[in-house]
Amino acid sequence: MKRSLEQRLQEGTVIVGEGYLFELERRGYLQAGSFVPEVALDNPEVLKQAYRDYMNAGSDVVLAFTYNAHREKMRIIGKEELLEPLNRHAIRLAKEVAKEHPIEEALVAGNISNTNIFDPEDPASKDAVRNMFAEMVAWCKEEGVDFINGETFYYYEEARIALEEIQKQDLPAVITFAMMGENILRDGYTVEEGCRLLSEKGALVVGMNCFRGPNTMQPYLEKIRENVNGYVAGLPIPYRTTDEHPTFFNLPDGGCSCHLPLETTFPTALDPLYHNRYELAEWAKQAKDIGLNYIGLCCGASPAMLRAVAEAVGVEAINSKYSPDMEKHFLFGKDETLKKHNVAYRTKA
Repeated sequence: MKRSLEQRLQEGTVIVGEGYLFELERRGYLQAGSFVPEVALDNPEVLKQAYRDYMNAGSDVVLAFTYNAHREKMRIIGKEELLEPLNRHAIRLAKEVAKEHPIEEALVAGNISNTNIFDPEDPASKDAVRNMFAEMVAWCKEEGVDFINGETFYYYEEARIALEEIQKQDLPAVITFAMMGENILRDGYTVEEGCRLLSEKGALVVGMNCFRGPNTMQPYLEKIRENVNGYVAGLPIPYRTTDEHPTFFNLPDGGCSCHLPLETTFPTALDPLYHNRYELAEWAKQAKDIGLNYIGLCCGASPAMLRAVAEAVGVEAINSKYSPDMEKHFLFGKDETLKKHNVAYRTKA
């Protein structure tokens, strides 16, 4: 029997793999810039494999890839007629993969996100946002998701509207904020205040995702944990953000030897700025130690990174059998049958 999200949270840490946006762009099936998940229709087997890779790396959740698949984004690229088919198909593919889990069927989450049209001074924009969320959440309900993940909100009020529309469909809600470089939500709320209010309004899980790496997200996760009685989520990006550059939008690369076609390393020249998997694993331990319950990684994360995070908090992934083991390596191994003249050469190689 498949446990619900709440049951899993009650019993331990829930691991959540995100990051499809950058991963599928890296694999060559998504356009950077518009970042619309047309892959669900154009290359469904590619999307299923991405779902599968993150699930096998330890994710308890197969998150339907409908981030940015809302009416405004589809209008911008001139494909609004594909809105509903894309949303429904992404969920159906997620459900197919979730059933493949060999131990316990994975949870399937519907996904809604920041719309980029919300304007706190424009009531019409709020109505438009509500309508966009309402239709997407209704499709999620009809397709039978286990819960809705509302993510990457940088306005508290937009996140609140998302929660209200999720609750109208009687679905559990995970709501996470993505805070920009001014270290406050754009309508003036602190992130811990926004999370506390959403938790009090009935969100099952609240927290942060995206924009910030572990170094610049963790201090705020600690504040959220101190202010929220319910479950708390943390899903940073795997990049080395700093106090001076707290998000990946303006993260510099002093070692770049070419002229970048964009003003910033975001989004297609961030590669040299990654945390390694061991740093991410150390963050995951810290996150668990302060009481985070819903732990994962966001844009830029690979399945191997997610597996390291899962293992760091005590979760054995399906693909943990492929985790690094240097015992037999010809230079760095310790197996007694290895050639000693090679092992002795390890520091010169």
